[in-house]
Amino acid sequence: MWNAMLWGGISGSAALIGALIALLLPIKKKAVAYIMSFGTGVLIGAAAYELLGHSVHEAGIQATSIGFIAGAGIFTLFDIFISKQGGEKRKRSGEHASNHSGLAIFAGTVMDAVPESIMIGASLIEKQTVNWLLVIAIFISNIPEGISSTIGLKKGGYSVRKILFLWLFVFFISALSSLGGFTFLQQASPNMTAMIASFAGGGIIAMVASTMMPEAFQEGGPAVGIITALGLLTSLILDSLSG
Repeated sequence: MWNAMLWGGISGSAALIGALIALLLPIKKKAVAYIMSFGTGVLIGAAAYELLGHSVHEAGIQATSIGFIAGAGIFTLFDIFISKQGGEKRKRSGEHASNHSGLAIFAGTVMDAVPESIMIGASLIEKQTVNWLLVIAIFISNIPEGISSTIGLKKGGYSVRKILFLWLFVFFISALSSLGGFTFLQQASPNMTAMIASFAGGGIIAMVASTMMPEAFQEGGPAVGIITALGLLTSLILDSLSG
């Protein structure tokens, strides 16, 4: 139980680390873009090798497809809602940051964090050890999110104290979501766990396609292509080592 909270908190702490970097250091937009593109590659690999691969093995391609489409669709609907409230640029930095709806930025970040953390907790049920690939992928992707979202919150007029409080809240939400995944999915059938894994995989793919990849290319240029590929390769290597 405590392991689930620990690893969920670790993955969520990356956004807080990114926020501290944004508050204390001058960060070039290209550096954020390169980190984001690497995290994109790792996340795609984690979704494909761990979440979707596990789901197909346990429940078959039909159930996996249903969960995957549902996850991508629901994330997209929530993303549309958050965007209309002013959070469409929650992962963006510099002059592209949102300057009028800090709470929408925060809500969008929580929307990203909860399903990821649930799957970290769920990964402890079967193997009794954390899914390292998933934790690393989420951690890497959360750092640029914390950096760019913090810049958006600052431009929205939020004080340093309030910004830190919001990111601490995300940290605790991540830890509790991971605990929830571990606690409530223990009695779930393998098919149900597989469906949830594919659901999370669909949400992650929709998220990186709609938020991380466009921003990374816009700020980092063509170089993000090879960096994303290296992130995917890193994901493959970590998956082979954990297997």
